[in-house]
Amino acid sequence: MTEGSNVAPFALDDEDEETVERNPAARLHLAEAARMAEAIVFASAEPVSERQLVARLPEGIDVPAAMAELQRIYERRGVNLVKVADSWAFRTAGDLAFLMSRDTIQQKKLSRAALEVLSVIAYHQPVTRAEIEDIRGVETSKGTLDTLMETEWVRMRGRRKTPGRPVTYGTTDKFLDHFGLEEIRDLPGMEELKGAGLLSSRMPPGFSVPLPPSDPDLLTDDEDPLTDIDLEELGLLTPRATDD
Repeated sequence: MTEGSNVAPFALDDEDEETVERNPAARLHLAEAARMAEAIVFASAEPVSERQLVARLPEGIDVPAAMAELQRIYERRGVNLVKVADSWAFRTAGDLAFLMSRDTIQQKKLSRAALEVLSVIAYHQPVTRAEIEDIRGVETSKGTLDTLMETEWVRMRGRRKTPGRPVTYGTTDKFLDHFGLEEIRDLPGMEELKGAGLLSSRMPPGFSVPLPPSDPDLLTDDEDPLTDIDLEELGLLTPRATDD
């Protein structure tokens, strides 16, 4: 099925919502679509993208409408349907997370340096190691970046189009999932950070919190994509065998 095939015989926009509510057949169609989507997301260990849902659900289903209906069904339950970037997953309701504390594996806490580096990457991505050090004012060890990549919260994005072609870093969908963010621009702004006590109420003149890119997967004009040769140099890909 192509991406353009998920055109439904109805759509839950402002004009048609009342029609759907009054049309038993359309309502039944939506309920069955939500039921099938529920089965797919429930059985998946990872968040399921809308593209995967389109590919697996019968042709003609309005996937966004089905997911909105499923999200509505679960909004007051112990498990909620949440959106992570362009994917969907079931997660314990936020107000019941304390019930899971005995059953979860306690992860080793990140060091202060790792948290600072993670924050810089989240807000300033795409960013190089040298740029991270310039922002923090201290040297950043390779081990800190390795730790963040092992958690799968940070990834190598590409290479900067500057001498030396340094690697650029950015966050991942697992970062969004872990911190309960639908998209990277849901990161707290200056006023929210002040309200949480993470920033002083008296900041230097001109200080601002950068706005992350709307699409963190899109390479910027000053970035090149990582090639297989780059991945081999970075130890992320096994070198190909060459003939003697």
